Amino acid sequence: MIPRYTRPEMASIWEAQTRFSIWFEIEAHAADALAEIGVIPKEAAKTVWDKARNVTFDVARIDEIERETKHDVIAFLTHLAEIVGPEARFVHQGMTSSDVLDTCLNVQLIRAADILIADIDRVLAALKKRAFEHKMTPTIGRSHGIHAEPVTFGLKLAYAYAEFDRARARLVAARKEVATCAISGAVGTFAQIDPRVEEHVAKAMGLSPEPVSTQVIPRDRHAMYFATLGVIASSVERLATEIRHLQRTEVLEAEEFFSEGQKGSSAMPHKRNPVLSENLTGLARMVRAYVTPALEDVVLWHERDISHSSVERMIGPDATVTLDFALNRLAGLIDKLLIYPENMQKNLDRLGGLVHSQRLLLVLTQKGASREEAYKLVQRNAMPVWRGEGDFMTLLKKDADVKRYLSDREIEEQFDLGYHLKHVDTIFKRVFGAV
Repeated sequence: MIPRYTRPEMASIWEAQTRFSIWFEIEAHAADALAEIGVIPKEAAKTVWDKARNVTFDVARIDEIERETKHDVIAFLTHLAEIVGPEARFVHQGMTSSDVLDTCLNVQLIRAADILIADIDRVLAALKKRAFEHKMTPTIGRSHGIHAEPVTFGLKLAYAYAEFDRARARLVAARKEVATCAISGAVGTFAQIDPRVEEHVAKAMGLSPEPVSTQVIPRDRHAMYFATLGVIASSVERLATEIRHLQRTEVLEAEEFFSEGQKGSSAMPHKRNPVLSENLTGLARMVRAYVTPALEDVVLWHERDISHSSVERMIGPDATVTLDFALNRLAGLIDKLLIYPENMQKNLDRLGGLVHSQRLLLVLTQKGASREEAYKLVQRNAMPVWRGEGDFMTLLKKDADVKRYLSDREIEEQFDLGYHLKHVDTIFKRVFGAV
C-alpha cells in the first residue's frame, strides 16, 4: 500500500490495531464458548471481555515481544495476558495460531469485499446515469479499431454496466466463499477443542464453520477471491482503455474532465492527457499481478506450511486497497466524462457512408444477386470511397450492375442511420430492466 493510491476506509481494515482487535474478538468468543461447555470458568471468560474489550492494543509492545518470541500470535497473547491478568491462562485453550490468523484474514476479506461491492455500486450508478443520458446518441462502432457500423454511446456504457453488474455478482459469491471460520486445532481434528466452539465463534463473527480444515482454511477459497478481484480489474481496464482511445486527438468523442488549473504536460501547455484512465490501466495490472500468488498458495504441504503467509500479508491489503482506489476513480471519471456528440457525428460521416455497406450487401441478395456477386459489387464501390475518391451513395447510383437490382430510392433507403438503432430500447431493457 502506498498513500497515493490508498483510501482510508479500506486501509483501516489492514492496520495492525484492527488485526489485533479481530484476534481478540476471536479469542474472547472462543472463551465464551469454552465457558459455556464447562471447559473454563465463566468468570474467566467474563474477565477477558471486561478487561480487554475496549483496549487499544500496544502495537509497539507486541512488536517488541515478537522480536524475542519470533511468533506473532504468541506475542499478542503475551500482551493480552499483561492486560487481562491471571485469567488469561484460559485464553487460546485447544486452539492453534492458524485458527486465529485464518479466521481473522477471512473477516478482513469480507469487510474489504463489502467496501468493494459499494464501490461497484457507485460505478454502476454512474454508468447507468450516463448511459440513459446518451441512450440514442449515435456514434461509430469499431472492430479492430476500424469503423464498422453505427451504435450509440449509451450502448457503449450499457456494455460496461452489464459487465460490472456481473462483476458485482461474482464478488458477492467470492465474499460468501471466503466467509468461513476454523477453530479446529492443530491439524483440524478438534482433538483439543469442541466443534461447538467453532460454531459459536463463526456465528459471532458473521462467518460459517469451515466444513473440513487441516491446520488452515483451504486456500482455493482465497484463490477464487483474488481471481475475482483480478477479473474486476480487467473490466476496469477495458473501460479505461476505451476512454483512452476515444480521447485521442483524431477521435475526440469523449474526454476526461479537465479541471481549472490542471496541467497536461510540463513541456506543452496545450496538452489534455487521459491521465486517469491511463492510471487505471496501471492499477489494473497490479491487481491482476496478485492473482498468480493466490493461486500458488492453494498448494501447501500436508496439513499446513507457512509459504502462503508472507504472500497474504502483501496481497490481502495491496489487492483490495488498489482495487478500491481504482473503482472509485473510475466512478468519478465516468460521472464527469466529457462527451462530444458533434464529433461522434463527424466521425460517423468520415467514410462517406461506408458504414452502411452491409445493408447494401443484404438488400442486393434480397433482390436476386448471389452473395458473392453482391459482396463484389458493394466492395467495388466501397474501395474508392475508402481511398477518399468519392461518395458511397453516388458511386452506387452510377454503377450499372448495382442499378440492375436497385433503384436510386432503394439505394438511398439503405443509408438510414435510424435503422441501426431500432433495437436500442430492447437492449436497454435487457440490461437495466423496465425503467
